Amino acid sequence: MTVLVYGGSGSGKSAYAEQTACKLAGDGPLYYLATMRVYGAEGREKVKRHRRMRAGKGFRTLECGDGLTPVLRETGGTAVLLECLSNLTANLMFPGDAEEPKTAAAVAAEITEQVLLLAERAAHLVVVTNNVFEDGNVYDSGTMEYIRALSGVNRNLAERADIVVEIVAGIPVFLKGAGL
Repeated sequence: MTVLVYGGSGSGKSAYAEQTACKLAGDGPLYYLATMRVYGAEGREKVKRHRRMRAGKGFRTLECGDGLTPVLRETGGTAVLLECLSNLTANLMFPGDAEEPKTAAAVAAEITEQVLLLAERAAHLVVVTNNVFEDGNVYDSGTMEYIRALSGVNRNLAERADIVVEIVAGIPVFLKGAGL
């Protein structure tokens, strides 16, 4: 089963995704795929908060900020929580000073392929993604390309997911499928 958890910053999507992954795992193995590259005090604090949220729930954390391919072998037949697509999209789109940013289409295709391979390997996959599309602002070209990439990944995965749920102020709103 694949569950796509969608929402704005601070909406409660991480807590909902963790609860869902734990429920799907039952007594089986449970992985947390962390995609965030940590920059500065704010990033370190966010990671600490998420670690506290996961404490005692049985998650084995794998860092995969550069893509999912290295972790595919380890996650076969397990419940997996992938957090989150917005970080992974940024990481792959803007790889560093030495490389040119990738196009939205290339990044969307790469991430979609990797997540679909992960979904095939894992018994259950819960994917967290962000809503960054509704503020109505027009940003610089790099940011707009990032928004196009993330929206492409979200559309691709929503089409293939069993359940798509938007978290609004901590309340799950099912867009596709039903709750567990």
